[in-house]
Amino acid sequence: MRSGKELLKDIDTCRVNFGELAIWWLGQHSFIVKAGETIIYLDPFLSPKPERNVAPFLTPEEITHADVITGTHDHDDHIDRPIWPILAQASTNAKFILPEFVKPSIRGVPTSRLIGFTDGQTVGWDGITVTAIAAAHEFLDRDEATGNYPYLGFVFEANGCTFYHAGDTCIYEGLITKLKQWKFDVVFLPINGRDAKRLASGCIGNMTYQEAVDLAGALAPRLTIPTHFDMFPHNMADPRDFTAYMQVKYPALNYHVCDYANCYIYRRQG
Repeated sequence: MRSGKELLKDIDTCRVNFGELAIWWLGQHSFIVKAGETIIYLDPFLSPKPERNVAPFLTPEEITHADVITGTHDHDDHIDRPIWPILAQASTNAKFILPEFVKPSIRGVPTSRLIGFTDGQTVGWDGITVTAIAAAHEFLDRDEATGNYPYLGFVFEANGCTFYHAGDTCIYEGLITKLKQWKFDVVFLPINGRDAKRLASGCIGNMTYQEAVDLAGALAPRLTIPTHFDMFPHNMADPRDFTAYMQVKYPALNYHVCDYANCYIYRRQG
């Protein structure tokens, strides 16, 4: 396994031209995306829990270059609460984006650096535009008192590219309509699925690999990256099922299964 210093050097020295994205996968639904000079940590899960299949590649203290850190919902592998205060101290300019529903309970990060989102809300700064999309982690679970949703995905527009990190979600009525307002360069879609045994144990589910393929088919992104299938023994899927189904059903669509901590460069022109 490559060291954290090697990975961070790779990120810092990687040149990302306009219309490109550099992508590193940290396992589960955690990615680093470099868009131009902007470094985005998507749902970084860095706590060294014994049940992990994939050990953290970085410690939060090492991450001093983050510009944006996302937490799509309040589960440990998405909003890793113990590391957020450390990330805030290490990456002093980073903004943390998360559901407004969760924002009041976050501790250890200055409120001025927390951006709480509701479904459909768009916020732009420093050449980045982010739009929140409600996610159905089995259910939408909309809070009746506030109208806010506890689970979100995020659409980023940066460096001439548009990408969608779905968070943890199933397909629900209206999701495709919301997303079709963009032409996506890259979409990150969970494929671990759901079943009665997992739900009964408190393991809330996502799209199956078939549903993720069909969502990609409906959106026709330039690249689809399957995620969220590798971290916990009780909640895994085989990405080869996703790729085989994609090849048969939507052979014109491009996909990529990432290697851990290795850079993948997306270029719009192919």
